[in-house]
Amino acid sequence: MEMALREAKARLSELVAEACRGERVVITKYGRPVVELVRCERRGGIDFDKLEEDRRRLGLIGDGEGWPEEFDDPAFSRRVLGLEDE
Repeated sequence: MEMALREAKARLSELVAEACRGERVVITKYGRPVVELVRCERRGGIDFDKLEEDRRRLGLIGDGEGWPEEFDDPAFSRRVLGLEDE
C-alpha cells in the first residue's frame, strides 16, 4: 500500500493496523517514497541457549562456584569492609 503524506495523516490508525498485519505501507511526499511503516517484532525473555553458547565461546565454565572458602565467612567480609577492629 502506498499513500501520500496528507492522506496518511488522516488515516494513520488504519495504516498502523495494516502494518501490524504485515502489509507493506509506504508514505510518499511529493510522489516520492519517504517512509515505510513496518511491524515491530516483539522481543522477550532470555535466550538461554545463546547464553550458554556465549559462555562456552568465552571459556566461562561452571556455575561460579570455586571461590576461596574464606569468602563465605561473614567475619572476612566485615574485615574487608572495615567494619571490624583488628
